Amino acid sequence: MSSRLSIICIWFCFTILLVLGVVMVASTGLSAPPVNGVEQDYLGKQCGFALLGLGVALLISRMDYHKLRPYVRLIWWTCTLLLLCCYAPVIGKTINGESRWISLGFMFQPSELAKICLMLALADWYTTHREMAGTFVKGFLRPGLIFGIPLLLILFEKDMGTAAALGMSGFCMMYVAGARSWLLLLALLVGALALYMMATGSANRMERIEAWMDPQAFSQGSGRQQWISILAFARGGATGVGLGDGIEKYGNLPFAHTDFIFAEIGEEWGFVGTAGVLLLFTLMTLAGVVLALQTQDTFGRLLATGLVCTIFWPAVLNMMVVTSILPNSGLPLPFISYGGTNLVFTIAAIGLLTSIQRYSKQESKNYWPRRRQNDSKLT
Repeated sequence: MSSRLSIICIWFCFTILLVLGVVMVASTGLSAPPVNGVEQDYLGKQCGFALLGLGVALLISRMDYHKLRPYVRLIWWTCTLLLLCCYAPVIGKTINGESRWISLGFMFQPSELAKICLMLALADWYTTHREMAGTFVKGFLRPGLIFGIPLLLILFEKDMGTAAALGMSGFCMMYVAGARSWLLLLALLVGALALYMMATGSANRMERIEAWMDPQAFSQGSGRQQWISILAFARGGATGVGLGDGIEKYGNLPFAHTDFIFAEIGEEWGFVGTAGVLLLFTLMTLAGVVLALQTQDTFGRLLATGLVCTIFWPAVLNMMVVTSILPNSGLPLPFISYGGTNLVFTIAAIGLLTSIQRYSKQESKNYWPRRRQNDSKLT
C-alpha cells in the first residue's frame, strides 16, 4: 500500500465514522436531559464542531508540518500552562468531580490539545537526539519528563481515561523511537502502580471497580451505565432494532450521546454496526501505520505514529469500557461521541497526518526508527 492510498483510506474511514457520529448524536441527543433546565441542540452543535474541525484539518493539511519544529518548545509550554489553568479558581471548571475544563468564554479541554502537542514534542526530541535514543538520559529520562509532566497534570485532574490513553500513546512512540524496552516496561509498571494507588485511594473509584466486577449488583448505582450498556447490546442482537428505535437512551443509559454512544450503536445497529465501527478504526490504524512506515524523515514518521496512537487508544479503551471489559473511566469515542474539543482536535490530527503524507519524502521500504538508528541518511 502506498502512502497516498493510506491517506485515502484514513479519510474514507474517518468520514464514515464522522457521519455515523452525527447520525447517532441526532438519535441520542433528543433524549438527553436538559442542562441547567435548558434544552440543548446537540445535533446543531455537533455539526458545527465537525465543520470547524474539518476547516482546521484542511488548513493544517496545506501547511508543511516541518514548519512546526521551531515552535515546539513554545507549543509545549503553552499546552502545560493551559493544563495548569484547569486548577485555577476562576478559569478552571469542575464537572462531575473532574477538573478537566477551563472557561475562556467557551468550555475547553486542554487535555485534548495536549495529545497533539505532546506527540509533536516527543517527535521533535527524538529527531534531534535520534542517535542517543538508546541512552538513559536523552533517550528515556529527558523525553520522559517532557511527556510525563503534562501527563501528571491530566492525571491529577482525575481524568484517568485520557491519562491512560495518552500514556499508552507515549509508550508506543518512545518504543518505536528506540528507547530501551526494559526502561519503558519499568515506567509502565510504575504507571500501573500509580493508577492502582489512585484507584484504591478513592472510595468513588473503588466503587466503580466493584461495580465493574459485578454490574448487575450495582445496576441501580455506580454500575448503572455498564449494566444498561450490556442490556442495550443484548437488545440489539445481530442487526439492531433500527435507527432511532433504541429505548435505553430514554433516561436509562446516562451519557448515551457521549461516553456510551457505542452502546446505542449496538442497540440500534446491532453486532453488524459495532463490528463495522471496530473494522473502520482497525483499517484507519493500519493505514496510519503504513503511512508512518513509508515516511522517510524521522520527525514525520514518529509524529504519524503518535497521532495514530492518539486516535487508536481512546477508541479501544472506550469500547472496552462500554462492553464492561474495563472499569468505567469516562472517555469519548473518537469522531462519534458528542463533544467539541475532542472532535475538533481529533479531526485536526487527521489534517496533520495528511500534511505528513503530502510534504514528506516517501519510500517503499518498511522500517521503524529503532531499526535504523545509525542511518545517517535520515533527516
